[in-house]
Amino acid sequence: MKWGIVFASTGFPQPDKAVAMAQAAEAAGFESLWCPEHVVVAIGDHVTPYQGSLDGKMDRVWRRGGLPDPLIWLAYVASATSTIRLGTNVVILPEHQPAVFAKSAATLDSLSGGRVELGIGVGELPEEYGAVGMEFTNRGRRMDEYIEAIRTLWTVEVATYHGKYVNFDDVRCDPRPTNGTIPFHIGGGSPAALRRAAKYGDGYFPFITPDRDPYEGLTEVLAGVRSEAEKIGRDPSALEITVGGARTVEAAEKFKGLGVDRLTIALRSKEIEELRDELGNLGETLVSPTRDL
Repeated sequence: MKWGIVFASTGFPQPDKAVAMAQAAEAAGFESLWCPEHVVVAIGDHVTPYQGSLDGKMDRVWRRGGLPDPLIWLAYVASATSTIRLGTNVVILPEHQPAVFAKSAATLDSLSGGRVELGIGVGELPEEYGAVGMEFTNRGRRMDEYIEAIRTLWTVEVATYHGKYVNFDDVRCDPRPTNGTIPFHIGGGSPAALRRAAKYGDGYFPFITPDRDPYEGLTEVLAGVRSEAEKIGRDPSALEITVGGARTVEAAEKFKGLGVDRLTIALRSKEIEELRDELGNLGETLVSPTRDL
């Protein structure tokens, strides 16, 4: 079982705590750090509710000090670490210009020695799309093209791509990723997200609303994404599954039985010495005993 730290950037946005946490996580045997993205957060009584919380608000995501840009935060801690992988869960890809994003992600991957994992999703908040000047209603169709176009820029030395939303002829985009490409982990729980993960994903981030039983919801969406993969002739086991929700060996074993490959955990500590102790303890009681699951 692989273990990652979720909400890494939002939990520790300050530079000294970010470095201390990343180094302690690496030393404790954690495989990865994962950072969310929201460029802006709409405030008011009539904004679109956030599905990731029961009250529809995003307070818990940004209350410790904001929502750092995930790629910049990961670049900062990459320079202070050597092996821990650097993930996003998730970048809202249709809010970005795809060629510019391809360049930024590949640069981080190149500088970090090929350690980047990109969780991507379409998002759900029209106010955020409006703030960055991107169309909300066609975000799913653009997402599919963006994935194709970005992979083309990474894998073809002189790249050409023609779609409805993305077009370029005979261009280079260097540096390219260290290992030729960067894994995409598709996030979401809608039927469209399941189809997209099955078609394009190297991995899948299931999204289960907090009002549902996590195991019941996970069983349902994993069956759905595997069914979609089989429909297009793809081996469902090729999708790496990442979820949160386990803090014991017993829970990890239960998730493994559902086919989960990576578990993420949120840290409870806030101060440097406390988080070093917490990570050391988690390494001994959780990461090490489940390494061979």
